Amino acid sequence: MAENSTEEKAWKSSFTENGVVYAASLFWQPLINSDNPLPEVKEAAENILEGADLYVARKGKSPQFGLCSSSQGFTRGLTSAAIALVTGLGNVPSFLGVFKVDTGWWYICFRNDVILSDGDTLFVDERDAKDQFISMLAVPDWEALFAPAEWGIEEARTDSLASLLEKGLQVNLDKINASNDNLMLGIIIVGFAIIAWFGYSTIQSMFFTAPEAPVIAPVEQVEAPVYVPPEAKPWEKLENPIDVMRNCYQAVKKVVQITVPGWKLEGVTCDASSGLVTSWRRELGRLTWMEQALNVSGVDFSSRVISSDGNTVMVTMPIGEISTLNSPPEYNVVDLTNIINDINQTLGVNIKITQKNWVSPRGNTYDLVEFMIQSNNDPLNWIELLMRFSGLSIKTVTYDINNSSWTYKGEIYELQSEK
Repeated sequence: MAENSTEEKAWKSSFTENGVVYAASLFWQPLINSDNPLPEVKEAAENILEGADLYVARKGKSPQFGLCSSSQGFTRGLTSAAIALVTGLGNVPSFLGVFKVDTGWWYICFRNDVILSDGDTLFVDERDAKDQFISMLAVPDWEALFAPAEWGIEEARTDSLASLLEKGLQVNLDKINASNDNLMLGIIIVGFAIIAWFGYSTIQSMFFTAPEAPVIAPVEQVEAPVYVPPEAKPWEKLENPIDVMRNCYQAVKKVVQITVPGWKLEGVTCDASSGLVTSWRRELGRLTWMEQALNVSGVDFSSRVISSDGNTVMVTMPIGEISTLNSPPEYNVVDLTNIINDINQTLGVNIKITQKNWVSPRGNTYDLVEFMIQSNNDPLNWIELLMRFSGLSIKTVTYDINNSSWTYKGEIYELQSEK
């Protein structure tokens, strides 16, 4: 399968058009609450794109937010190029483009009113940008195409990027923790007000009141203790294993029913954060057959990617909402090992376990057991058995259609010993 990842390709964070510096290469995510984006932005910065400290929000039919990090050259106040172009083009719901700019080649992919997570990348190398463009060009039904004239892409427009950007909304990057800056500004303002009041009172006492005998008293300065809230335990907000298992099972059922002559379904992987990911590889037949099957399947795919040779189609699909729960551990490592061994002996399976630990940002160490189960039984058969373990987290559910087998990977937190 042709890889479309840009992770190992050189990229830049900004370019300049008509004297305006635009930010590019943001990581885009869907936004549920566009009126109050910060909670979702902060969660993504902590769990998806670690180290991100800047963001920008895009309102509209499908709200989104883009993340980036100042350590990679981004600065607060830069204008988002993607938002400017999307809004500048008006009501174009799907477009694909590459624009030559002063720092490289800016690739932008806007599909069904959504900026793809990797659809805003400023490549340093022209070949990388062109390869990415060509791989997505195979996807049908683009409303508009943009490419450098020298590429000779049929039906591609060569509009001035500067004029398109100027027509759009100019939305700037902001700090994720900007509220702290506002708080500091408020403290400074209050401080100046106190100083002004004190000065005014001093003048009043000097010139408009009778002098009084000074009273000298010792002044003891006591620093108020800084309250640091206790660190949350990792099991206090776990993704509900029942939701993960059930939703993954239902998603797998939907994709395995899509059968196309000459196309073979490859491995299916599902997890709470990415949803379901799978692909079909062509052995014979035509690409249009595969596309038609996906269109009439009734499945709402979040993305489709077709390889440049047209022989592989990869899709992702959401698996629905996953609730969270507080599930403190109940068993130490000895008890966990004994229970799992008993399950192995009773059911004739082989649950593989590995002892490991996780160190929190504040240096607290938590012990856990990592497990892997390979079984011909579907997730619904394993839910009741696995839910006997508190502190349980299901990381991935994988289905192998060739032998109808399932693989479950997850973790179980251990009861912490007193130290």
